[in-house]
Amino acid sequence: MDKKDIYEHLAKIYLDASTRKNKKLKKPSGLRYLFFISIIFALVSGIILSRYLPGNKRPDTQIALILQNDVAKINFTFNPAKKEIYDINLNKLDLGRFNTLAFSLKKSNYRDSISVRVELTNTFREKSGIYLKDIPARWHDYKISFRDFRGISDWSQITRISFIVEEWNAREKHGIVYIDNIRLLR
Repeated sequence: MDKKDIYEHLAKIYLDASTRKNKKLKKPSGLRYLFFISIIFALVSGIILSRYLPGNKRPDTQIALILQNDVAKINFTFNPAKKEIYDINLNKLDLGRFNTLAFSLKKSNYRDSISVRVELTNTFREKSGIYLKDIPARWHDYKISFRDFRGISDWSQITRISFIVEEWNAREKHGIVYIDNIRLLR
């Protein structure tokens, strides 16, 4: 036997053996396929239902209406004035479907002690305000529930949100308070 015959003989043995192994492997039956498909379907439907059922909201998701996303500032100097106001005109916005006012505040002078009054007004001239004491020198997020604004009985036509720095609520007579990311949350 020469080399060519040996190679052909080995190839024949190898190819015959590999086709025999393939013939020995059994294909899964239709019941196994049905079982695996039903398990996958149950897992996927469970994931979808757990996310989208009304009582199963993820805690990190919120629906928000952004009122202003640029940084605003109240630059106060209390020489002739007694208070400085930053207003946002809401144009009779219906806040009945929201429950929280959220925003970020910081002051420019870390030594100053400043309180800010947040006030809501509706078309019936009902006003209600909340004082936020000791505004920090670094950005701090605030969330105020609408239930805390006790002077407002009708939330269907809110006309303005005001951020007010008053002379008697600031140690220094001049400074800056920055307001950012003003939004309404559900």
